Amino acid sequence: MFKSKYRSTFFYLAILIIGIALGYFIIHQGSQFENQPHTTADVPLHSAWSHFLDHLHENLSYPLAILMLQIITIIFVARIFGILFRKIGQPSVIGEIVAGIALGPSLLGNYFPEISTFLFPVSSLGNLGVLSQIGLVLFMFVVGMELDLKILKNKAQDAIVISHVSIIFPFLLGMGLAYVIFQTTAPEGISFLSYALFIGISMSITAFPVLARIVQERGMSKTRLGSIAITCAAADDITAWCLLAAVIAVVKAGSVVSAVYTIAFAAGYVLLMVRFVKPFLQRIGDLHSTKERLGKSIVGIFFLTLLISSWTTEVIGIHALFGAFMAGVIMPTNTSFRSIFIEKVEDVAQVLLLPLFFVFTGLRTQIGLLNEAEHWQTCFWVVTIAVVGKFIGSALSARFVGQNWHSSLTIGALMNTRGLMELVALNIGYDLGVLTDEMFAILVLMALITTFMTGPALDLINKFFKPEIENNGDLISKKNKYNILISFGNPNSGKILLRIANMLIKKSKENSTVTALHLSIGNELNTYNSIEYERDNFSVLNDESEKIEQPYTGIFRGTDNINDDIAKMANEEDFDLLLTGIGQSVYEGSVLGSIIGFTSKVVNPERLLGSLTGKESLFNHSGFEDKTTALLKAVHIPCGILVDRGLPEEVKNILVPIKTLSDSFLLIYVHKLVQNNDVKISFLDEDEVIKTSVELKEAIRSLDYAAPNQINIIEEPKTKDIDYSSFDIILISFIAWKQISFEKEQWTKKLPSTLILKP
Repeated sequence: MFKSKYRSTFFYLAILIIGIALGYFIIHQGSQFENQPHTTADVPLHSAWSHFLDHLHENLSYPLAILMLQIITIIFVARIFGILFRKIGQPSVIGEIVAGIALGPSLLGNYFPEISTFLFPVSSLGNLGVLSQIGLVLFMFVVGMELDLKILKNKAQDAIVISHVSIIFPFLLGMGLAYVIFQTTAPEGISFLSYALFIGISMSITAFPVLARIVQERGMSKTRLGSIAITCAAADDITAWCLLAAVIAVVKAGSVVSAVYTIAFAAGYVLLMVRFVKPFLQRIGDLHSTKERLGKSIVGIFFLTLLISSWTTEVIGIHALFGAFMAGVIMPTNTSFRSIFIEKVEDVAQVLLLPLFFVFTGLRTQIGLLNEAEHWQTCFWVVTIAVVGKFIGSALSARFVGQNWHSSLTIGALMNTRGLMELVALNIGYDLGVLTDEMFAILVLMALITTFMTGPALDLINKFFKPEIENNGDLISKKNKYNILISFGNPNSGKILLRIANMLIKKSKENSTVTALHLSIGNELNTYNSIEYERDNFSVLNDESEKIEQPYTGIFRGTDNINDDIAKMANEEDFDLLLTGIGQSVYEGSVLGSIIGFTSKVVNPERLLGSLTGKESLFNHSGFEDKTTALLKAVHIPCGILVDRGLPEEVKNILVPIKTLSDSFLLIYVHKLVQNNDVKISFLDEDEVIKTSVELKEAIRSLDYAAPNQINIIEEPKTKDIDYSSFDIILISFIAWKQISFEKEQWTKKLPSTLILKP
């Protein structure tokens, strides 16, 4: 083996040397054919450096290099702004839109013109615009696929009324506004009809994708109110895009009569797609609904459908984006298929290409042009009419069809969300020459303001109006009961937490409830993949629930901050105990609980900084990840953190170390375990806390009296090793855990599964 290894190395070196020698010989011989003698070696060093710098500058100014640098800058800045805006409770799309404006002439171009000129030279904007349009085509395709037309059939009556009123009312108000401001804001050569129609449609749009994300983030997806809001937005989206297509046709044709032909061709196109193309694609989708069967040739068929549809609508005269949207709507209705296909397209469209559109919009948005009082007065009226038309129109129509004030105002606030869909429509109007630079900037600000206000408006509505209590037994049953909240990431961890919850309430299920919460990182879950993820993550718990006969209520939602959402739910709802597992370590590839104690060898950069400033010990001996410690601080109810090391299905022996009198709260859980299970509890009294405390000793004696032969006290000295392998699980307080793990660094590695409790 050793000789073989060296033989291969010598062979490789020989081939390398011979190859270099032959290459040099060929180049040397070939240089004799040149007309000029080869004088590279005679070039002075400073001239060579200058030549290199010139070549480097030429490479930097090459169109592809500029485009790549633009994409890198845009994605980086968009991600930062998206994260910052999520931190203040706003959708990430708002941050990305603001990032686009910041990179445009309003901020970067105004304060750092040299950088702006270098990053976004005028000659490069054509390439950026085309690439952003491709991103929009893919995005509108995804928006169309995310629409579930079944909900329109099942809940159409009230939703259609609310949706259409929320379009007609702001549309008419927008046309009235256009009548007032036409002479001062309309471009030259644009007819009043085109201008009025476009201002009207600008006031009428609702951002279905953003609304769906907000409903999901706030846990409203499975509520009646959430369903109505989603249905209204879906109906609004379809209606608004059909109206926009008609408006585009009128604007391009110049009059309604001339646009009849365009609209007729568009109607024929829609009929063709729905009656002939959709059934064909449905058959393909039914046959290829899994990742294994969805090969490249099948994917090619659907992408070809998207491109042909977009091209057709562009040629007809109603814009390529309508064709992309329509292609998404007619995709196979199979949930699994749509989930797979959305995943294939969504990340590329939203992460890579869509931020280019935001910046392209930002480059067009020149807020500095609004330098007169008249401009800001117009902006005020535009925002006011947009809010009154959409918010008030939706709320009043919802109230008229029988919703209470809380639900009506909530629907109004959600329908007032415009977001990205508004920007798409505004860019179309700008390209058609309907909007001036000043009016474009005003309408972009309106889109930002109305979307930004959605979150705060919902919070105010929830504060001042009492939500309607839905007929949901799970919500009502928490009153006057012992309620346990399980938060899990890994389904297997959730199964074990459900088992522990069952041990605490096994014989008193009628007086207790269990709620299982699974949060998915990122709030970009769409309707289809959220259904699939929920099914996959709760299937293990469902099996365990049937096995141990422990019912539970499952909650699934997307989030950007798991700890904050867990703490919010635990603190604001009627829960008595939170059970969760230790999180995943970023330094190791496995769950921290399975290798507890490793943090004494791995240095966290933040902890290192804290140690240098004297604020924190260099090593964390408690075995806790920083996020877990932060969660314990944020949650105001009792918590149990599980370190799972293979908890047996049947727990018989439990060890409870007592380090201080404050650990006496553990007796609450010991009492529940003894009352509900045939288990043996061993109190470890190394520090003689039980022995010297009359109250604690009497409390344990009472437990022993109530459950004879189940209670035991171990009074071994600290110097004697305990056989932890004889115990199935350890119950220990958070303070005792930190103390013992600090005193005995190797102690944590010997333990079985451990439930660390904080009162």
